Amino acid sequence: MSNSSSLNEFFLLAFADTRELQLLHFSLFLGIYLAALLGNGLIITAIACDHHLHTPMYFFLLNLSLLDISSISTTVPRSMANSLWDTRAISYLGCVAQVFLVAFLFSAQYSVLTVMAYDRYVAICRPLHYGTIMDSRACAKMAAAAWGSGFLNALLHTANTFSTPLCQGNTVGQFFCEIPQILKLSCSESYLREVGLIVVSACLGFGCFIFIVVSYVQIFTVVLRIPSEQGRHKAFSMCLPHLAVVSLFISTPMFAYLKPPSLSSPALDLVVSVLYSVVPPAVNPLIYSLRNKELKEALRKLIQVVLVQQQ
Repeated sequence: MSNSSSLNEFFLLAFADTRELQLLHFSLFLGIYLAALLGNGLIITAIACDHHLHTPMYFFLLNLSLLDISSISTTVPRSMANSLWDTRAISYLGCVAQVFLVAFLFSAQYSVLTVMAYDRYVAICRPLHYGTIMDSRACAKMAAAAWGSGFLNALLHTANTFSTPLCQGNTVGQFFCEIPQILKLSCSESYLREVGLIVVSACLGFGCFIFIVVSYVQIFTVVLRIPSEQGRHKAFSMCLPHLAVVSLFISTPMFAYLKPPSLSSPALDLVVSVLYSVVPPAVNPLIYSLRNKELKEALRKLIQVVLVQQQ
């Protein structure tokens, strides 16, 4: 039994016990991490350097790529280091920082995805007013609101979580520190206060989800009325990547936390946690670049410039 005031470290869930599997885990995570850094880094650089991409849609995509790099950098390097050095420990302050960053980045990503849905709605359903509604000042305010709301949400949840007495040991049932796993270590009913905050946040998140769904219902209603096939194809090319990213972002955490207890097992829980915390930041750049001709052209020019400079 231990009290939160005397804790100086936590022990994270290990992917493997044997040295060979630990090195395999390190190699797989390293590959995914480098792919996420490369993909999101290319998108950020292409958007920043190509003036044709200085539009609201790509401005928010740049923000999403920054958040993707930050989120995967919060969890994966620590897990890789633990496998490489055959340890499971993370310091108390390191765990607090990880909880804060995970909550902050997840909330900000969800807010940015919601704003991107609004941007697509205005572009397709109110095209004549797009320049007025989505001007540079409005976009900056929306991005600042997304990052700021994520920061405040994370600060509130982290402070509340770690003010709860912890006396159920210091072993976290996850490969990174997150709020639900920390609350399992609580020994008093004060954790119900944090549960209440989580419920409030979940209701706000559900409101954002309803907003996205309603936006896309109106978007597809308008798109299906477009007479030309080329116009419909262009509209779908603008919307489907965002819709795919939103679906991946929402479905994996929902399955992780809402699946029936009969499906729960340590191995499955570990796989699902990788799906919602590691895979999306690596896959998002691929999703956005597959059907986007402007982005693919900007990436092609960027790669050509880099190759020419190296010769």
